Amino acid sequence: MLLMRKKYKQLTSEQRYAIYLGIKNGDSQRTIAESIGVSPSTVSRELGRNKKKHGG
Repeated sequence: MLLMRKKYKQLTSEQRYAIYLGIKNGDSQRTIAESIGVSPSTVSRELGRNKKKHGG
């Protein structure tokens, strides 16, 4: 049996910037996710990654 793995796509720099602006404007992670076409968990993971990089 051949297992099919889901192919993941990296966020574009535009999507990352949209997340940044959304958070800066006080938007919810769900709202940001809907506006850029990704799941809320994707936004959450991206924020977690950046928090670690920027000393948060």
